[in-house]
Amino acid sequence: MATVEQAPDKKAGPSIIIQVAILAIMTAAAIGIGWLSGSYLNSTTKRDQPAAAASEPAAKGNEKAKAGEEGDKTKGPKVVDLAPITTNLAAPSDTWVRLDLSIRLDAPTEDATLADTIQQDLLAFIRTVKLHQIEGASGFQHLKADLAERAAIRSNGLVTAVYIRTLIFE
Repeated sequence: MATVEQAPDKKAGPSIIIQVAILAIMTAAAIGIGWLSGSYLNSTTKRDQPAAAASEPAAKGNEKAKAGEEGDKTKGPKVVDLAPITTNLAAPSDTWVRLDLSIRLDAPTEDATLADTIQQDLLAFIRTVKLHQIEGASGFQHLKADLAERAAIRSNGLVTAVYIRTLIFE
């Protein structure tokens, strides 16, 4: 019998030295990119934030002193909590919703019934909403925009924002 000698198989793929070199190059590139992005982000932040935070309590103290001298005449925006809205939706009618809202008024008003009027209008609106209209993030944004628009119309532009504090479906 004739014996055939076979040559030993060579390893397929790059050698260990090339693999280590590529790993070292990629690691150095990752460190460099991380350092550059960190230094860029650090340069875009305000460096005087601690000084502003330290002067903020003094500024608030001055505002309180001025407010005390002027009395209760607040000219800034005012946030008013509305009574909770609990009702069923238009479809499916067995789905109930509880909605706690607040409104921001840019100017003080002497109308004591304005908040109640807005709350009743928003209650009537919620009763016409279908569940599929307010599903998902975009549905929530549309609901919030609709509530803000109705409140602004009902208040003749005094309401500039509607804050949804709680929205629960059952």
